[in-house]
Amino acid sequence: MGGRAANREGSLYKRASDGRWIGAVLLGYDEEGHLRRKTVSGKTREETAKKLRALHHNIDEGLPPPDDRITVGELLDSWLVDVVPLRVAPGTLANYSSLVKHHIQPALGRKRLSRLLPDDVQHLITCKLDEGLSTRTVRHLRGVLVQALEHAVRQGRVVRNVAVLTDGPRLKQRDGRTMTIDEAKKLLKAARGDRLEALYTLMLATGIRPGEAFGLPWTHVDLNSGQITVRQALSRQPGGNVIGDGKTGTKGWRTIKLPSPVVEGLKGHLRRQKKERKDMGEAWQDHGLVFCTPIGTPLDPDNHRRAFAALTERAEIGRWHPHELRHSATSIMLAQGVPIEVVSKVLGHTSIRITADVYGHILEPQKSIAAEAMAAALWDRQTKRRTRQEVPGRRRNSETPEDRKATPSQPVGQVGA
Repeated sequence: MGGRAANREGSLYKRASDGRWIGAVLLGYDEEGHLRRKTVSGKTREETAKKLRALHHNIDEGLPPPDDRITVGELLDSWLVDVVPLRVAPGTLANYSSLVKHHIQPALGRKRLSRLLPDDVQHLITCKLDEGLSTRTVRHLRGVLVQALEHAVRQGRVVRNVAVLTDGPRLKQRDGRTMTIDEAKKLLKAARGDRLEALYTLMLATGIRPGEAFGLPWTHVDLNSGQITVRQALSRQPGGNVIGDGKTGTKGWRTIKLPSPVVEGLKGHLRRQKKERKDMGEAWQDHGLVFCTPIGTPLDPDNHRRAFAALTERAEIGRWHPHELRHSATSIMLAQGVPIEVVSKVLGHTSIRITADVYGHILEPQKSIAAEAMAAALWDRQTKRRTRQEVPGRRRNSETPEDRKATPSQPVGQVGA
């Protein structure tokens, strides 16, 4: 006999057949008048009593008791159908579904959800890395499990999210390739007269994503005030290219001020497009897009990638990807001293931390300037960087010959910020 159960423990006893402790809670009667009850078990009285208290808590909160029969695979299937489509873009849903189908389901799909342990998820992570999956893909895989199990916790199916208790693989930070200012100038020179010259100029000056540029409508362009509003993007989906809210949804919506050369380029592009519309006549398919094909339809990302690579090769700067214009624009802005919080808003990052993680290496010289400025302010330590400035107690005409030879670097045009 197990003795009398404590308050809020329900029925608690030790099973004679195998010595395990069993706890039970009555849940009332079903539609057919049968008494319903929920049982839990454990090796010790304390373990079982803890499970019973958790069960009572769920009942008090109005949550359904955990279902010991549901599997991880069944949870993932229902989550992908009922929850994920309401939260993410179709492309992201397809990515989640692929990870579940090819990697999570084969390993954990048949396991009871209530018996899933952190070690099970950690073993999956290790095995997938050993199989040769990239670190980024394994991180995404773990992230899918974290989200699905968090949904299960909210639904009262499990008490804890075991995926959160695992260690994801550390992603090695790779510096994105960026153009130098000289390379950027060569690109702009090679693009002169190109039908999409304004597109390359806009992307290089503002760092907007290729999909955001492809999905930009004329209604979101104000040539009088010199600014654009980014609220949608074109993306490739299983059924074809579609225009939606973009990578970060409404969080990525933003207004960007444009450098005057970009505004002039867009005005010229508008005149060219009006002529194309007139020449095509009834064959023109109006989608209202700033950048489109010669018949008005949306640009195809693959075709544009090949065209851009050919353009960069003509510019004699090598073969580049359109998305690298975003990295290049960011690098130039930061190198020109644009505050990182401003750069983050221009890029449409949901957090300044993302900007710092990806482009933090560019800020290293600025960190040195900050250290030297503090040394000068607090300890009157003069540095080479301050020889061009007027220092208290030093006359303006006291430059050294080396000072007179040095000339500060000049910014290349105006970078959108």
